[in-house]
Amino acid sequence: MKLLSAFVKDRRKEVRLTQEEFAERAGVALTVVRKIEQGKTNLNLEKVNLVLAMFGHELAPVAIKKVDDETR
Repeated sequence: MKLLSAFVKDRRKEVRLTQEEFAERAGVALTVVRKIEQGKTNLNLEKVNLVLAMFGHELAPVAIKKVDDETR
């Protein structure tokens, strides 16, 4: 699974935008893009989704399948 930081940085570079240009088009502050690309963990989910929307993606809760004690 690709990390969020690598996904955003790689996709941004694919479309040949600087962090500044990308932030402006995504409607977020430059610091938001920098924090995401640096792998910071204290991110605002709403801002992350604004960034991901540029690539047709979003973060959302995903159910984790629990493993029964008997199957361990």
